[in-house]
Amino acid sequence: MKLSEDIAGWLDTHAEALDRGTHASGDRNASDAPAELLSTLARAGLFRIGVPAARGGTGGTTTDAVLAIAATAAHSQAAGFVFWAQRVFIEYLLQSPNDVLAARWLPPLLDGTFAGATGLSNAMKYLGGIESLQTQLEPTPEGWIANGQVPWATNLVKNNFAVAVAADDNGSGRPGVYAIPHDAPGVTRSPDLDLVGLRGSSTASLRFTDARLAREYLLHDDAHDYLPRVRPAFLGMQCGLSIGLAQRSIAGARERGEAGRSILSDELDALAITLDEQTRLLSEGIESRVFETAPRGLFELRIGLVDTAIAATQLEVQARGGAGYMVGRDGGLARRWREASFLPIVTPSLVQLRTALAEARQRKVA
Repeated sequence: MKLSEDIAGWLDTHAEALDRGTHASGDRNASDAPAELLSTLARAGLFRIGVPAARGGTGGTTTDAVLAIAATAAHSQAAGFVFWAQRVFIEYLLQSPNDVLAARWLPPLLDGTFAGATGLSNAMKYLGGIESLQTQLEPTPEGWIANGQVPWATNLVKNNFAVAVAADDNGSGRPGVYAIPHDAPGVTRSPDLDLVGLRGSSTASLRFTDARLAREYLLHDDAHDYLPRVRPAFLGMQCGLSIGLAQRSIAGARERGEAGRSILSDELDALAITLDEQTRLLSEGIESRVFETAPRGLFELRIGLVDTAIAATQLEVQARGGAGYMVGRDGGLARRWREASFLPIVTPSLVQLRTALAEARQRKVA
């Protein structure tokens, strides 16, 4: 997928501001790009891709959404990261039996006037046996009292968001999935986290202290049924971040090939072929729904795509040579290097995924 010239130009112009949370000049008050990001992506119709027309979208498949995130991330990982969070939260509503909540929240989510955050990283690790759930619920006549935390989540636009969280319901004895609005009593948002990059992504932590949650915010009462169905979109769209960065760095390296560095062309060709094959396998697995019951292939692709993105940035470093280490002459390479270093730690991190795969192999052997 290729973005329109208008949105691509806007992202290129503001990529540094979105990464640093500032204007490229360093004046923290000089750019409104982070505050405008959600509405800018919405005006381009990006959040509607892969959403059924009957529910306010433009149709298409989940793969179309993955490729749209990739096209955005090629210009700015911060923008791609926000796009991923918003679009995955939309997917949660599409997959939820709570049609009333979906009817209320889908319109503002699609037009970018309301932010959706995915606090389900903990839940995905829980599903893979990596860690326990970090939020507990006690039932009340009106709903639940929530206590717990989300260590970090992106797209927590101040005073204008909802976050999806999996929690243990101590009444039913089983975990469910809930959408917690920012203004629920007892919800506290931290200041934006002091990140190395992607600082314009409204990334913060949340704490729930006797937070009151009405029953209308239940997405699904059985996390074990719901999470495997949304995990392919969660991780698949996350893979779009790696695809976009790899595509941009391969293109950047090719641009410098004329500067006496054509020796890299064979490596770039091989890496591009690998990227195309990984993208094809990702699409096939998502659309066939095989990843819902056999997630191992999805985990392996997520790991492989991060490796491909990192390899692409390293080739771009070689292709740009000394100019890539000079401010104003690097063509955005320094930012892409920071972006590449972020990809392995996006939850679930590569270490967590590799651990889950190793334990699965061990169980099979045993």
